[in-house]
Order: sequence, then structure tokens, then C-alpha cells
Amino acid sequence: MGFSQALSGLNAASSSLDVLGNNIANSQTVGYKSAGAQFADVFAGSTGLGTKVSAVLQDFGAGNIEATGRELDLAVSGQGFYRFQQNGEVVYSRNGQLSMTPDGYLQNAQGARIMGYGINAAGNVEIGGQPQVLQVPSEEMPASATTDVSTTLNLDAREIVGEDRRQSTLDTGGAAPNDETTVNYHYSNNFTVYDSLGNPRNVTVYYEKGAQQQDGGRDVYYDASSGSNVYFNGTDYEDLGGAVLGTQPDSANLSAVMNDTPNTWTSRIAMDGKLLTNGASMPQQSQLTFDGNGQLTAGGNQTFNFPTGDFLGGGPQDLTFDMNLAGSTQFGNNSRASDLTQDGYTSGALVGITIEDDGTVMRNYTNEQSRPAGQIALANFRNPEGLQSVGDNAWASTAASGQELLGEAGTGVLGSIQSGAIETSNVDLAKQLVDMIVTQRAYQANSQTIKTQDEVLQASINLSR
Repeated sequence: MGFSQALSGLNAASSSLDVLGNNIANSQTVGYKSAGAQFADVFAGSTGLGTKVSAVLQDFGAGNIEATGRELDLAVSGQGFYRFQQNGEVVYSRNGQLSMTPDGYLQNAQGARIMGYGINAAGNVEIGGQPQVLQVPSEEMPASATTDVSTTLNLDAREIVGEDRRQSTLDTGGAAPNDETTVNYHYSNNFTVYDSLGNPRNVTVYYEKGAQQQDGGRDVYYDASSGSNVYFNGTDYEDLGGAVLGTQPDSANLSAVMNDTPNTWTSRIAMDGKLLTNGASMPQQSQLTFDGNGQLTAGGNQTFNFPTGDFLGGGPQDLTFDMNLAGSTQFGNNSRASDLTQDGYTSGALVGITIEDDGTVMRNYTNEQSRPAGQIALANFRNPEGLQSVGDNAWASTAASGQELLGEAGTGVLGSIQSGAIETSNVDLAKQLVDMIVTQRAYQANSQTIKTQDEVLQASINLSR
């Protein structure tokens, strides 16, 4: 009889309508993947016994990526799955709507915590091994002293040695009553560095055209009183302060310098208004030498050490940093400094996190520094259709799906992670409605089969009357 075949058709159509209805119900579910019922015939003899639902398979095609502007909304642009830990089990999802718990875990609305690669002792992401639950530390970032300063200079080749100079009077840091000196310069630039306690320190570098060369030596006899000045006449010299700190009846040696090298500049450096000296209240200085084409040939790397005078151990340590001037020039343009960077910073509190395209979770601090807290791992499968749905828009791996294939976002087919966006459901509503009409027609046709079989049966019964 055809009743069993028609009944199987009704059951199959009903199951298909259930699948279609579920797709339509989840058309607005983030990361949802539409499903479709597959049918198989039931064969017994030449006529067969109808049909059955052989499988309900999900379509893991990508949905549209929709911007939300929320930092912890994530979307995968490829075939990768987020890896979560929920109740001690590993599950996979395409829904990247996350929030951060008070103790720093990133989790979805169901409480499943996202997994990835942690950081090593050096603070760098450690790729490899099994992913772990990611946690963002909330501790304050300690201060770090400046160790490297980099900038590119152009020193004006039109400056004339010994002419049109500016002056600044600076403390040399000594104990003498007149412990000041006047620095002549053609150009200066300022920048901020940080000591070991995170205190900002203002640094000024003075550049004067011309190399300082030591005079061959002359004996000078002068009847002077303390505090008066020694004047050099008839020779274009520049004294280093010139103040007489004491008198003695015997002869004394005085040092002077002469600037007369047009392709060389002398630099002196001061911090917080105090000139860096060589320990005898004499300014420390460095030379920058340029060739005839204005390219820096010497003096591009300089090291400065500023003692802090901390003898009890409670203050900042001595501040030592390297200055890299590679690429500096001497052209006939105004003197300027560009692309200045330094690696020191003050302490900072955590103010938020950002997630980069490769899944790296960056901690952002009030001192404008950022540090990685880990990297979100992505997983893929040789047969994603073999994944088992466990509800809450998540799947578990099975023997049919194969083992997970782990990797970093942005590699292979995994795809990159887009922050501030979500992946919408891949349900095609128009197709679902059309399929629903077709399934409804199949249901009606099977109903008609039952009706026809019933009429045939009634006719057979009537034959006996």
C-alpha cells in the first residue's frame, strides 16, 4: 500500500520545515550557520518504502561582516573558528561578541572563555603548544628609564663659524659660587626623557658650528681679583665661562678653544637646565662631522650619562642613554630636528584593550604605552560539516570533523580578525522562503497520495457490497 510511502514523505517534509523554520528564526543570530535537510530513499523491493531524512548539514559559508564600533566585537574574515573553554570542555564558535570580566578573562555571553597563546617572561607572545585561557593582567605598568633617543637633524650649512650665535647661561652642577657657564650655539632642540622612577626630564642639546680645537698653550700673567674676567684680545677665541675663581702670584695655564672647521658641529647637552660636564665643571661635548655633500660621516652615535647624586638609594638611578643621529645632514636649509623618538616612559594604569588583525590582545596604559597580553588562536577542520552543534551557537569536534588545525589569525585559510565588527548569520531569507514553499508543496502532494490511496481502498470495499 502507498500509505507508508506517503507517510514517510509527510515526515520528511515536516522535518525539512523544522530546519527551515529554525534557519529563519536564527536569521539575526550572530555567527549562525544555516542548515539544510538531506533526504534518502528507503528501498525494499522494486517499489521502495518511501523516504527519510538522512542528515541535517550546516553551511559554513561566511556571513556578512557588519561594523559595530565596539572594541570587543570580533569577526573572522576567513574559515577559522574561535576556541573557547566552557565547563572544562573545548568548544568552537564564529560568534566573537566578547566582554571582559573583572579578573581579566575574555568571555562570551554564555561564560565560555576565549583561548589563545600566552606571553613569555620577556613579555612577548609565545606561539606554539596548546592554547590556554587568555587573561589580561590589571597591574600597573612600572616606569622605564630612557636608554635610547633617535632623531634626524639638518644643521644649516649657511651658518658661519663664530658668527650670529645665540647664548644660554647654564648651571654646571658644581659647588663653586660662580658655577655657571655661557653656551654659544647656532641651533638647539628640546625633548623629554624619563629617569628610572618615571620622572620626566627636560633635555636640551646645543649645536654650534665649528670644531673646538685646543690652543697650543700660552702663559698668561694677570693681576686679577676673584670674580673678575680674563679677556683675550687680538685672537678670535671663545672662553669656557671666563670667570676667575681665585688668584695666585705664580703663573697659571689657561685653556681656550678655537672654532674654525666649517663641516663640523660641536654639541653640548643639558638636562633640567644643568649642563653635562666632565667632572671639572667643563662642558662635555661631542662633534658631528659632515662631508662635502652634507652627509653625516662621524658622531652619529653618542652616549650621555647624567648622574643623579643619589647616594642613599631612594632616588632615581643615573640616567644613561644613547643618541642616534643616523641620517642627519648639513644642507643649506633651516636647522631642524625630525622623527624624534625615545624609549622611556612613566608608570601607567591599564585603561583598556585593543585586538589587532592577527588576534594579539594589546593592553593600553595611561602612559600611552601598549603591551601584549596574548594572542587569540583560531582553529580549522578538514571537514567542518562533521562538527556537532552543542547549542549556544557553538560546536564540538567529532571523529567526522577531524582534529583541530590551530594557527594564528592572518595565516592560511584561517582569515584575519576584525575588531569592532560581527559576522552576521549566513541565512538567505529569500532562499528559505522559496524552499519553504517547495517543501509545503511536497507535503501537500504526499497528503494527496494518502487521499488517493484512501479513495482506492474505499472503492475496493464498495466492490464487496
